[in-house]
Parts: sequence; structure tokens; C-alpha cells
Amino acid sequence: MPAEQPVLSSAAPLWVVVGPTAVGKTAFAIELAEAAGGEIVSADSRLLYRGMDIGTAKPSPQELARVPHHLIDVTTPDKPWPLPQYQAAALAAIRDIQARGRQPLLVGGTGQYIRAVVEGWDIPPGDPGGQVRAALEADLARDGVGVLAARLRQVDPASAERVDLRNPRRVVRALEVALTTGGSFVAQRRKTAPAFASRQIGLTRPRPELYARVDARVEAMLKAGLVAEVEALKAQSFGWELPAMSALGYRQIGQYLRGECSLAEAVQRIKRDTRVFVRRQANWFKPDDRAIRWFDAAQITTAAAIQALGAK
Repeated sequence: MPAEQPVLSSAAPLWVVVGPTAVGKTAFAIELAEAAGGEIVSADSRLLYRGMDIGTAKPSPQELARVPHHLIDVTTPDKPWPLPQYQAAALAAIRDIQARGRQPLLVGGTGQYIRAVVEGWDIPPGDPGGQVRAALEADLARDGVGVLAARLRQVDPASAERVDLRNPRRVVRALEVALTTGGSFVAQRRKTAPAFASRQIGLTRPRPELYARVDARVEAMLKAGLVAEVEALKAQSFGWELPAMSALGYRQIGQYLRGECSLAEAVQRIKRDTRVFVRRQANWFKPDDRAIRWFDAAQITTAAAIQALGAK
């Protein structure tokens, strides 16, 4: 049983725990929340979806029972949340946690989610009726991301310089804003005063160690039934074209189930693509090195983290 948890001031600053996939954020954040009387707000775009448990390394029922978690299992794979919806829900959850005298922890590796909350992004509006986005999604399915990236370079070259043109979701979003507002996506994405005082720590490991953990995690997912999980999602009529079904693990297993590669090849692709994703995550947080205090995940203790997060 965890020790009796302190009740904190409603003005408790937001604590943020970031780091790459497989570094050990989930286990550490739960221990930290237990020690500090906290509740965890997920900042992982893949944990939003019900039915996607194994491939997302979602916290187990036992882990979820140890401390309250927010923004996990809140939608279905065919109803993705745009960034403004996530931001609003995260801010509401944090305010609620503070109002109850608890310590809010924002935990995850989706850099866009973290920064939208911590930096107070004023996110430009999208397509209220969804017609522009639906057309762009159809174009994406038919022509691929390369054609949409070329279109973005034409209508919004400034955003094309800043957006990851390999990421279909980012390209579609930038085009959606440019086409519905007539302006540049990156020019409209302003920052307001952050809603909360925040203190951030990052967990890291030497890259070879992290890659070994990635490989071990993928093998564990296969043993836990990742293939069956993807089959079950497809049986519920969640199509391969959905953004959720293109997430790491699900996309590659989908390729196997469609006969496009062997299972062994799919597993190797998951491992390779996850390593690429780890490097991309590092780029997301690199500009924030001064805001984030980094610790070796194998050495940091909850006491050291509380001291770092509680420092003025």
C-alpha cells in the first residue's frame, strides 16, 4: 500500500515528465505520483484510443489503479482528437486536479501535446464543418502524403518549412488551416500566457540501451497478442486508412495481415520505425533543454525528482 498522500495547495504547479518511447516514463511517473499525492494526465496521442492497448504500451489495469489517470481510453480509433480538443481537455483535467488539492503530472512523449499545454499555444481554428478535412483525408488516401506536401509548399511555404512533411497528420492539419483561413498555419499558431506554472524533468538513457529496450518491448508486445489486437480492431470495421491504424505497430502488423510482408519483416519494421520515432522525439524536446532538467532514467529516484520539480 502506498504511503498516506499529502494534500497540496490548489496552486500546485504543473509537473511535467517527458522522454522518448520505452525510456520508462510510465513506471516512474506512477511512483512519483504516489509519493507526491498526484494524478497523471496523459500526453500520449495513442493512449486516447480504446481497444489499442498492447501496441501503445498502455498502462496496465494494475498500474492505472495505483493512481488516477486522465485522457486514456477517451475515444475510439475512428474519432481522432485534433490538437485543440486535446489541449482543452488536458487544461480542464489539470485545473480539476489542482482544485481538489492534488498534484497534477503531465506525462508523455508527444511533444506537440506537451508544448501546447505548457507553452500556452493559441491554436488556429480548423474546418468547423469538417468538409475541407474530409476532402484532404480522401486526397491523402488516394494520392499519398507526398502530393499533399507538394500542395502545402504551394499554398503555405512557410509552414512547409516547419512541418514534418513525412507526417500525414501534420500536413493535413497545416493544409486545413491554410485553406480555411487563407493564412499560414505556423504564422497563426501563437502563444499566450501559459495557464499554469510548470516544472519539467526529462528521462533519458544511452541510445544503445534505449534501442535495446525498444526491441525488447516489441517482442513483448508480440507475445502479449499484438497481432490479435490488430485483427480485433479490423473486425470492428476500423479501416486501415484511419490515423490511429497507422500508428507504430498497427501499421506494420496491418501490412502483415494484408499479405504485404511476413510477420518477421513486420516485427523488424516496427523496431526500425520505433528507433526513427525515438530520434524524432529527441528533436521535439531539444529546443527545451533549458526548461527541462534531464536525468538518467536508470539512476533518478523519486526523491531527486521531487526535489528538482519542487525547486524554485
